[in-house]
Amino acid sequence: MQRADLPELGFYGLAGHSASPRDLIAEVAEGERLGLGSVFLSERFATKEAAALSGAAAAASERIGIATAATNHNTRHPLVTAAFATTMHRMSEGRFALGLGRGFDMLFDVMGLPRVTMAQLEDVIGILRRLWHGEAVAGHDGPAGTFPYLSQDPSFDEDVPVILTAMGERTLEFAGRVADGVVLHTFFTDETLAKAVAAVRRGADRAGRDPASVRVWSVLATVGDHLDEEARLRKLAGRLATYLQGYGDLLVRVNGWDPAPLARFRTDDLVSGYPGAFDAIGKPDELRHVAGLLPDEWLAASATGSPEACAARVLDQFAAGADGVILHGATPAELAPVLDAYRAVRPDGFAGLPRNPGRGR
Repeated sequence: MQRADLPELGFYGLAGHSASPRDLIAEVAEGERLGLGSVFLSERFATKEAAALSGAAAAASERIGIATAATNHNTRHPLVTAAFATTMHRMSEGRFALGLGRGFDMLFDVMGLPRVTMAQLEDVIGILRRLWHGEAVAGHDGPAGTFPYLSQDPSFDEDVPVILTAMGERTLEFAGRVADGVVLHTFFTDETLAKAVAAVRRGADRAGRDPASVRVWSVLATVGDHLDEEARLRKLAGRLATYLQGYGDLLVRVNGWDPAPLARFRTDDLVSGYPGAFDAIGKPDELRHVAGLLPDEWLAASATGSPEACAARVLDQFAAGADGVILHGATPAELAPVLDAYRAVRPDGFAGLPRNPGRGR
């Protein structure tokens, strides 16, 4: 049975690692049936290519919003990215938002790609918006590259929202200045979330934009007690450990956490020589070991416990200023008990929110 839509809530399709991208089709259909407002699609260079996943999400749905969160502009030519977004905009009948992010410098170094800068992002967003609105871009020489001539179709007038993923204060302010929506990061404390929202609003205000027009999405790891122990370990401690493996200094600094536990985590015998991501290949005993290395305060920046406790943590995100909450780390089917509990305490004021996750009120 189709449930009433909750446009203020989203989920990540194929959260974490997946060797079965076809699972996304069932996830999107189930998410739409349960009333989830949007599906967000992260990209990993194995079986999670963003354009293919976006097309599958559009084909499997009629109402749900769709966003990449995120892809990187430096992995595709801007005309290819523009065509991808225009195709998705029309295929989804306006439900698609293009989400971009800075990505990881070390990965781009080994791939032979230039590192992503805010100047590049601002430049490429400007190019994309011009192309979507039927303009030709001639003789362009800027941070995003040198392009003698770019054009899609002079008849185009496509209003495709752009979302940016952001963590640090400068990037958050930048996102408020140039983007239509912002996706934050998992394992933000409530205080960090409030500061992040304020930074986005501040950036928009300084640019002469309506601060409330930028739709800000919190990302909340949602790992209820109704899941089995191994799933809880993998989706909570395993996922946080994976983030700490990749960019622990940034996450610790943004949250104002004591860096000493991060240093102990990194020098642990299991962690220092681990051959991959804990949330992908960690065995139960390894995940239990990692969980013992992480402070309770760090793991508490999530939604855990009963469905009612998880629903209460969703309300905390709105209290801290978020416009929407992405329930991260669980499939729609796994989120069903939490959604039932949330409906019982859902605040007023979300009716009429656009289906597109990159559009504000």
